[in-house]
Amino acid sequence: MIADMTASEAITSTVVTKPTRRQQYVSDYSDLSKRIRAAGLLGRRRIFYAVRAVTLASLLGACVAAFLALGDTWWQLAVAAAFGLLLTQVAYLGHDAAHRQIFASGKRNELTALLLGNIVVGLSHGWWMSKHSRHHANPNKVDVDPDVQASALVFTSDVATERRARRSFSGWWVQRQGTLFFPLLLLAGLNMHVNGLRTVFGRGRVKYRAVEIPLLLARLTLYPVALFWFLSPAVAGAFLAVQVAVFGFSMGATFAPNHKGMPMIPRDMSVDYLRRQVLTSRNTRGGWFIDVAMGGLNYQIEHHLFPNMPRPNLRKAQAIVREFCAERDVPYAEAGLFESWGIVVRYLNQVGTRDTDPFDCPPAAQLRSPI
Repeated sequence: MIADMTASEAITSTVVTKPTRRQQYVSDYSDLSKRIRAAGLLGRRRIFYAVRAVTLASLLGACVAAFLALGDTWWQLAVAAAFGLLLTQVAYLGHDAAHRQIFASGKRNELTALLLGNIVVGLSHGWWMSKHSRHHANPNKVDVDPDVQASALVFTSDVATERRARRSFSGWWVQRQGTLFFPLLLLAGLNMHVNGLRTVFGRGRVKYRAVEIPLLLARLTLYPVALFWFLSPAVAGAFLAVQVAVFGFSMGATFAPNHKGMPMIPRDMSVDYLRRQVLTSRNTRGGWFIDVAMGGLNYQIEHHLFPNMPRPNLRKAQAIVREFCAERDVPYAEAGLFESWGIVVRYLNQVGTRDTDPFDCPPAAQLRSPI
């Protein structure tokens, strides 16, 4: 928590009017990029991704084999949980492709992300790209970052105060939103599927709408039909519920520690690119298990600074980025997984129960960054 508050103060300190300071901030990211490029960390890692793809395909095949071998039994719920975790890993692979980390060709990356998302995971590529691109451009920026827009959860005290004043279920909920956060994640998978469908059938621009609609409808229709064909209605329904719940929980539990509880940037404030990405992001400490479980997103700071950096290079980039931030007096936030989950819960409860949000950043002035 102390690291987070320090980062909030650092964001405020970037709001300056001296041209020399502004120019220094602009050149900081350029200097860091030179170090990263000199280390060769933006090069493709085709063997890593080939092994990862073959491994996931083999494990998914093993799940299908187990499903067919077990038959109509409640033991299928174990297969459902495993399937939910594997689909999370496939979603991470699609995420890497969407960021152009896998291939040198942008078209190959885009096609891979589209097929993995729509056919395997059942999520709209168009929905994800629109939402995630806006998040990367302005993480934790009020009314701009879709990941902190008020919905079931609120992230700013003004919205929380308004909901508390209603003295209704929403007011009761917002005061307990941190405590209820992880149970809510059990519905996150369903919410992502619904949002994907709303996007492809909505009025907004979807680049591959004509392709996504039939692919999504086939994936989201044939999969449940197959479950109810091979299993009794009760077991099939439970299988589907467990798989979607595990998928949503694992996705949400991975993404939540990365930014929740870090400083919020007011809509009318401009912050240079390096500090905008570093000060609003938190890394998750851990070894190879955390690297795999979180799909490399535990290196959130490095990922936000260099979105197209291949996943296995993020660990190597961390030492360079951390050292650079120390040289520039930019706070670099890290926490253990359970520690970061605790920060998220406390932050959401603080926002929901207090009039003053300790993570809001007062706009004393504005920095009009050219980046």
